[in-house]
Amino acid sequence: MSVVYLDTHVVVWLSSGDLSRLSDTARRVIEENDLLVSPAVLLELKFLQEIRRIKSSPARIQSYLERQVGLRVCDKPFAEVVLAAAKLNWVRDPFDRLIVGQAAAAADSLVTKDSRIRERYSNAIW
Repeated sequence: MSVVYLDTHVVVWLSSGDLSRLSDTARRVIEENDLLVSPAVLLELKFLQEIRRIKSSPARIQSYLERQVGLRVCDKPFAEVVLAAAKLNWVRDPFDRLIVGQAAAAADSLVTKDSRIRERYSNAIW
C-alpha cells in the first residue's frame, strides 16, 4: 500500500456516495491505498459550504470518510507544502496549488478529475 491524496471534488463525491463519478482507476486506487487530504481540501470544503454548493461541514465530511475509508488529513509542515506549491507556476487557483503541492512535496499520487492538473502533475491519477 502507498499513500494517495484526494482532490476536493473526489472527497465530495465519496462523502455523498456518488461513486459513479469516479473512474474505474480512481475507485481501485482509493480502495487499495492509504488516503490523505491536504488541509487545503478542508478549507475548500468550508468555502463550498459557505457558498451553499455542499451542505455538510468539513468536519462532518472528514469524520465520515475517516470511518468509511480511513481518510486522514496530512500533517506535513505547511512550510514544506508552500515550498512545493511555489514551484507550480502553471496553476493559479490557490486551493489547487496547495493540494497539488501537498502531494508533490513527497512525490505522492493525487486522485483528481481535473484535466489541467492531470496534464501537468505526473503523479495525478484518474
